[in-house]
Order: sequence, then C-alpha cells, then structure tokens
Amino acid sequence: MKLSLGIDFGTSGARSAVIDNDCNICWLNNQPFVVSTPSLDQVWTQTLWQLIARIPPEIKNNIGRVAINGTSSTVLLCDGRGQVLGEPLLYNDDRGKIGLEQVRAIAPAEHSVISATSSFTKLLWYSQQPYFAQAQYFVHQADWLASLLHGQLGVSDYHNALKLGYDVVNLEYPNWLQTTPFFPLLPQILSPGQPIATLLPDVSEQLGLPSDCLVCAGTTDSIAAFAAAGANQPGQAVTSLGSTLVLKLLSEQPIYQAQYGIYSHRWGDLWLVGGASNTGGAVLRHFFSDRQLADLSMSINTQTPTDLDYYPLLRPGERFPVNDPDLLPRITPRPPQDAEFLAGLLTGMARIEAQGYQLLQKLGAHPLTAVYSAGGGAQNLVWQEIRQHQLQVTMLTTKHQDAAYGTALIAQQGI
Repeated sequence: MKLSLGIDFGTSGARSAVIDNDCNICWLNNQPFVVSTPSLDQVWTQTLWQLIARIPPEIKNNIGRVAINGTSSTVLLCDGRGQVLGEPLLYNDDRGKIGLEQVRAIAPAEHSVISATSSFTKLLWYSQQPYFAQAQYFVHQADWLASLLHGQLGVSDYHNALKLGYDVVNLEYPNWLQTTPFFPLLPQILSPGQPIATLLPDVSEQLGLPSDCLVCAGTTDSIAAFAAAGANQPGQAVTSLGSTLVLKLLSEQPIYQAQYGIYSHRWGDLWLVGGASNTGGAVLRHFFSDRQLADLSMSINTQTPTDLDYYPLLRPGERFPVNDPDLLPRITPRPPQDAEFLAGLLTGMARIEAQGYQLLQKLGAHPLTAVYSAGGGAQNLVWQEIRQHQLQVTMLTTKHQDAAYGTALIAQQGI
C-alpha cells in the first residue's frame, strides 16, 4: 500500500501528514521554526529534513507521493545552481509597493498582480537589486522546497502562480507577461498534485524514503486547508474563522473583481471564488480572552436576535464585501452586559459573511448550498448558530482542518 505525504509550511512552523489509500491519517506531526541561522531558507531546509526524518520507518518505507504547500506569494530568487540570492520575500512583505506604478504600467487594469505583496510585484523589486544579474530562477516557497527533494528548479503549480500573473483560465502565461524581460526566469506550471520527478538518490538515502517516491506539484496553504475541509460540489463553501474572515465558494464560473479583492483559483473543472474581510477573530480577542469567549458564549440566547448594528473592525478600512479603505469600525454603543456585546459582535460578523456570499453570487458564482467552517472560531457552537440564522443554508463540519492533510490529498489525488 502506497502512502501520501503532505507538508504544510506556515508562518511559524511546518506540519506533516501521511495518509493511506482510504484517506486515513497514518502520521501527523509539527515542527516550529527554530531560527538558528540568519538565513530563512536554511531554516526552512532544516525544518523540512526534520519533519521527514521523524516519520517512523514503517510508515516512511511505504510513502509513494509527496507534495508541499507554502504561503501564497512567498518567493525566492535563485542562481543557476539553485543558491538563494538576497533573501526570501514573505507573503506579507510589501517593500515592492514602491514599484506599483511600474506594475500598473505592465499588467492589465484591475489585475490581481497589482498589489504591494503579489509575486509579480516582488519580482520587480528583485529586479532592482544588485544581485539580480545572477538570477536564473524565480520560484515560490513550495516550489523551492520541493526542488530540494527532486532537484529540478523552475517548476510550480497554478495555485501558487496565480499572483505571479499566470492565466489559470487558459493555462498559459499571458502575452503581457511573456514580453517582459523577466519571463525567462519564470517557472514551468503544472497542475497541483501532478508528478514532477522521483526523489534525488542522495535525498532518498538520507531521508529513508523509497527511491521511486514521486514529488508532486504543490499548492498554497489556504487552498490546502480548503482541500482538507471536504467541499467538492458547486455551491459548497468554506468559511475560515481565523484572525480574519475568509470565504471560498466552489463555482462553475470564475469571478475576477479586483476592486473587491475577489479572484478565482482553478479547482479542476470548477473554480474557487473567494474574498476576505478584515473582521474576524482578531476583533474578538481584542476584547475578550479565549476563556471569556467560551464562557460568555454560553450565556447568549441565539433565539433572541440582537438589535445592535455592528460592523466589527479593529481599525478603519475594509476590502470585502465592502471595498472602502476608510470604512470606520462600528462597535458602539456597548451594552453593559459583556454577553450582549459579544452577541452583537458575532452577529455583525455573521452579517458580513452573509453579505460576502451574497456578493459572490450576485457577481455570478454558484448559489450557496452549504458552508463548512474552519479555523479556531469553528469551535464556537453559538457563533455557528448565529451564522446559521444569517446564511440559511446547511452548516457542515469540516472533515479535517489541517492544511498538511489537504496537501497529502492533493499529492494522492491531484486536483
């Protein structure tokens, strides 16, 4: 029986998951980043080796496929030998904003690459650095980590490549990107889960993995989390109730509305249409501890709707479903009872979620039929009930919440 290994590289550490042919978990482990060197790429390398080395031999000996996910728009520039030039630029690194006018002059209006943190914007920032003349490969975090296993630089997947400017509708680099002087550095694009090559012989020997183990094209961390949730039919969606509120809806049609921060990832023959609000768990934790949230939630009567009209934000500015960088938080008046205040916050967030899905459908997405809940907030059953009242669709429990599990699924089944 061949097993599949998925590895999830997050912001503070990495996780591994091994599944069997029936998608049961055989192994699950995590490794926080230990910054023993100033070189971030070396930290990632050490973490990758440690995660794989920890897998018990009886499991490791049967692994037939491996895939890795990384944070979206975390990128590296490499020379012809694969050595990292400069430093990796993380997903939220916005130093490229100084070149946004140049990005706007190259990319079509309203394109998703026109962002201070997009992969393409970071490539233009790299092009202004003194070491750029040595560059031969521009790769994403997941691409580079996978290349340490299979040895072929310059291979990516169409999830990671979306914010590089890759046309996921026609599955090709668009003409505007091909005519840039940076085009020779860009990776070949495969489908997530598509086999790239077997392990390098020395890697196989060093890590104790089978020599015929296939390394497959990866994905991004958020898409891996979606895969883990179990949604697979048009109209099914996943709401991530984390620090922010992230919506992803499976649809037959892609939607691109940059003014709302809406873009679509290809999901086989379907499309993953999404948007992210600035509301979410960070607002709740600003006012309450986890213990307070749990205790106060038990005091909320979900059958009695609140008359508080809140739009919970920590600071001015919203991106979805309202696109207004100056939108003010609306969290007053605050009632004397903390439970009533919490009910108002949760209800306000539920309204924003409902408005988000309504906007996606208004713009042409498939009608919403069911919502899976992921993230820490998914454990709050009171919030679940309040959201049910607002959404009026079936609420489902995610099968798994671990992005490493979703990545193992992609290694096993593809997209």
